[in-house]
Amino acid sequence: MTRLPGRNPRLVALIALGIANHTALGGSRVVITLEALRLGASTAVVGVLLALYALLPMVFAVATGRLSDRVGVRRPMLVGSVALAAGSALPAVVPGFAALFVSATVVGVGFMLFQVPAQNATGEMGPPEDRAHNFSLLALGYSISGFFGPLVAGLTIDHGGFAAAFAVLALLPVVPAVVLARGRLPLPGPHPARAGGHAGGALELVTHRKLRWVFFVNALLAIGWDLHTIVIPVYGAKIGLSASAIGLILASFAAATFVVRFSMRWIVRHANERQVLRASLLIAGAVYLLFPFSDGAPTLMALSFCLGLGLGMSQPMVMSLLHSHAPPGRMGEAAGVRMSLVQAMAVAVPLAFGALGATAGLTPVFWSVGACLAAGGLLAKRAR
Repeated sequence: MTRLPGRNPRLVALIALGIANHTALGGSRVVITLEALRLGASTAVVGVLLALYALLPMVFAVATGRLSDRVGVRRPMLVGSVALAAGSALPAVVPGFAALFVSATVVGVGFMLFQVPAQNATGEMGPPEDRAHNFSLLALGYSISGFFGPLVAGLTIDHGGFAAAFAVLALLPVVPAVVLARGRLPLPGPHPARAGGHAGGALELVTHRKLRWVFFVNALLAIGWDLHTIVIPVYGAKIGLSASAIGLILASFAAATFVVRFSMRWIVRHANERQVLRASLLIAGAVYLLFPFSDGAPTLMALSFCLGLGLGMSQPMVMSLLHSHAPPGRMGEAAGVRMSLVQAMAVAVPLAFGALGATAGLTPVFWSVGACLAAGGLLAKRAR
């Protein structure tokens, strides 16, 4: 089982800041989706709206990684936290579709500005042999925020309304912003190996012999992760579930990621990173093939929990492999490339979901993604 990070107070503090910001992000996606549906948005419009969370991060994630290598992680993390608070607050004071579109864009950029440097910092907090463990702890923290974000959003909507939900989410990033602005948390500074730049650029990292397999698997896993976040609010609203019930279903997914990440130390003693990632793809594919047979909250919760077990084990392994294989001084850039690929999926998945869901219904969406993930797991077994 994963030991508690009591010997690394800097990592504990960094994870706490990440939990606050990730809770705001997860809650924002739920509240914006349900508010758009309440205002009469179609499935296609919801898909476009959710794609905005990832559009600019897809473009600027690599640049953010390079920036964190050059100037250190504190400044981009601070700017990101402020943007998260501002973007979350906007729909509370300016109701309507326009505010939702702007909010999704700003919140997405804000979390990217925080997340890429935070991953860079995590890899540097301790010796190389502790990296997989440290990334597991960071992912464990995001499991906590993944649980509370949708749950807090759903409960606040049902008991206080949409404006109250946006206001509550806007308060969360204020804490990281204050901590980072005061400068009392020691964080990694500029990396001298990146100070002069690198001629190879991001393309060199994407085609790197050891990194390209990691990026390929990570892109497939991002599809499975993003679709669940998008489809459950829409599917739940379609079958008449309350906002609280939808939040609880999403929270069950996050609870499962917490369980599996808490057990990562035991898992990695019995399987290497590649074996864990292949298993993650196969489990996720199987669960998506079963989703269309669920028509109530209990079965959706059970399937979401199983999906969380499968996908939850993947991120620590991806980050560990990424940090191990990235060229010296380019971990921030490699994390940015990974984030760009993830955000590319986060743009493509909502748009594809909106188009396919509006024309053919949700069942083909579940089955096509399930088949894609399962096939990826089988193909990854042969990869070198």
